[in-house]
Amino acid sequence: MKAITVTQLNNQVKSILESHFQIVLVEGEVSKVTYHSSGHLYFTIKDEKSSINCAMWRGNLSKMKFKLKEGDKIYVYGALNVYVPRGEYKIIVESIEPVGIGALQLAFERLKEELKNLGYFDESRKKPLPKYPKKIAIITSSTAAALQDMLRIARKRWLLSEFYLFNTLVQGEEAAEDIARNIKKANEYVFEDGSKFDLIIVGRGGGSKEDLWAFNERVVADAIFESEIPIISAVGHEIDYLISDFVADKRAATPSNAMEIALPDKNEILMMIDEMINSFAFKMENILLKKEKALNHLLELYEANSIEKKIEMFEKEILFFKEQFFIKINNIITKKEMEVDNLSRLFELASPKNKLNLLEEEIKNLRENLRNKTQEILNFKSSFIESLKDAYELANPKKREKKGFAEIVKNGKRIALEEIKIDDVFNIENTSLSIKVKALDKKEM
Repeated sequence: MKAITVTQLNNQVKSILESHFQIVLVEGEVSKVTYHSSGHLYFTIKDEKSSINCAMWRGNLSKMKFKLKEGDKIYVYGALNVYVPRGEYKIIVESIEPVGIGALQLAFERLKEELKNLGYFDESRKKPLPKYPKKIAIITSSTAAALQDMLRIARKRWLLSEFYLFNTLVQGEEAAEDIARNIKKANEYVFEDGSKFDLIIVGRGGGSKEDLWAFNERVVADAIFESEIPIISAVGHEIDYLISDFVADKRAATPSNAMEIALPDKNEILMMIDEMINSFAFKMENILLKKEKALNHLLELYEANSIEKKIEMFEKEILFFKEQFFIKINNIITKKEMEVDNLSRLFELASPKNKLNLLEEEIKNLRENLRNKTQEILNFKSSFIESLKDAYELANPKKREKKGFAEIVKNGKRIALEEIKIDDVFNIENTSLSIKVKALDKKEM
């Protein structure tokens, strides 16, 4: 047998292996994962007894939806390749699928776990949605049926909001970057009056997992997380949950539901306004009734304590005393008449004519004194009533005012001039004018 060189042997092995194992599908456990700075991926797969090195070039690696981790169970699809200088062979991998779970689902779960650990889903960082948004940015495709569904719901619910469309790719390889780019544009957009968007809605209608995948990309999650404006994620149907749903400030089950969440219902607002009007009218009526009762009570107190009422009471009291006086005078006169009658009878019995004349004179004097006294009392009481009336007229603010007359009021109370101290601030008031003054000096007069 003729000897051959090492290189010749390796070349023969290379030719045999690469011709017989152009395509292989190998199952194994991942170890020694290296993502090289060149963009290539190097790793090893193994089972209980052996292992083999693998390489995946940058072009195929860019299509992978998940990152390899130590211990992953995977299917490797590719071709054998022999490196002649070292006599080594490896699998040049074209695609990788996880064992037991789809690649997309694995990528979804891993990114979800990573973002959760970074705090992307924390409720504490989620921004509240505006109650009455004025300007809303919609990030979706201009040709999407979901856009028309959203606008239809918006017209039914609320007519005071303005909507601005950022026409966006929502599926395909470039969709994630386009979505993230338009989220940033919406955040940076400033209107002529200096205002910005109040709310952003990111979404699209339903589709397959692959169709919706752009909303599971890290670049979209980062853009939503970094947004200063509240974002509603409205992707797919109610059963679809995407990374954008977890990161957004609010998830909507559908694009239509996003408008129901974002906008108030005008009918509910109108009903609320009607209830407020009814409540206001009811409360105002109660307030007016209470104030009316209080006013009537004050009026009764005023009437009970007014000068007119007191004068009326004094007049009744004077009339009462006058009646009592006349009753007593009449009793005295009656008594004296009875005494005269008795004396007259005694005189008739004893015939003392002189005594009778004296008694008649005495009675005459008593009558005169009585009349004089009565008139004197009546005159005094009449003068007293007139003086009360004059005092009332003088106390009436509208009639007592004359030139140079005013009241001194301090802290809302009328006080005497003697109570004023130097540097005191008080008001001098009459019925039509109030002047604030300060005491500069005080002298005894």
